[in-house]
Amino acid sequence: MAKADTIVFDKTGTLTKAQPTVAEVVSFSETKNPDELLRIAACLEEHFPHSMAKAVVDAAKKKHLVHEELHSKVEYIVAHGISTTLEDEMGDKKAIIGSAHFVFEDEKCTVPEGRQEVFDALAPEYSHLYLAIDGELAAVICIQDPLREEAASVIRQLKEAGFKRIVMMTGDSERTAAAIAKRVGVDDYFSEVLPEDKARFVEEEKAKGHKVIMIGDGINDSPALSAADAGIAVSEGAEIAREIADITIKKDSLDEVVLLRHLSMDLMKRVHGNYRFVISFNLGLILLGVAGIITPSMSALLHNSSTLAISLKSMTNLLPEEEREEA
Repeated sequence: MAKADTIVFDKTGTLTKAQPTVAEVVSFSETKNPDELLRIAACLEEHFPHSMAKAVVDAAKKKHLVHEELHSKVEYIVAHGISTTLEDEMGDKKAIIGSAHFVFEDEKCTVPEGRQEVFDALAPEYSHLYLAIDGELAAVICIQDPLREEAASVIRQLKEAGFKRIVMMTGDSERTAAAIAKRVGVDDYFSEVLPEDKARFVEEEKAKGHKVIMIGDGINDSPALSAADAGIAVSEGAEIAREIADITIKKDSLDEVVLLRHLSMDLMKRVHGNYRFVISFNLGLILLGVAGIITPSMSALLHNSSTLAISLKSMTNLLPEEEREEA
């Protein structure tokens, strides 16, 4: 942690609070209103314990949109979304819900004719879940996941603490990622990334000679947490992320990362300072002994006394009491 020059943040649940809520449901369907589409989305998402899925289900509950099982077995594609078949009086229809990459690139779904302008005007500050039925976009669910209050301040303090490059990675669209990146002040960002993309980036930066820290909270972050020089998990994140990470932040605040950086740097200063003192002091004792200025017994006494003194000094707090209280 003390030597690292690059730090990578996952967005959802790390830079944000992982308490998303549905802000709006934009319908692109000619036959279904937003509430009907939210009901379908909740029917699909209720099977998966993801924070954004929970937001959809909770929004449906608040509107009392009770639903029956409308679909066949659902298939969950990690870091992409959900695919299933809806069963209604008009026959079976393929339904998918997930990221833009999954819906538009992998599944080749299209925006209904004449609705492109509405699609382009979607608010960039929200994360978006895309619901498509029979290959055509039916709804966009706008998810509001508030930034942590301390996020921008922490990014600034980490730069002051010596990090040369601070990166944000997210599965969100380019527009959403750009809006969030601008607000928090990261040096670089990557949108619509998959778990393997995060891990690949970490490996590539390490191959260039950089020391890389990865901070995340989800299953999707696990490969990158494992690949980093030091992986840091958020305490409220997925269990597998906490298991793989080298460090877990207990406090629900990113300020802990800044404290960890300062502790690490002060610890290494102490280690190197002790090392320099031991080498120089013992070298002096050897030279004095060779010159006959001190006896072997006096040299042994001074050597052991210095060892005891260094050990006692090393047991003191790395940070002064005032700084620890502030942290």
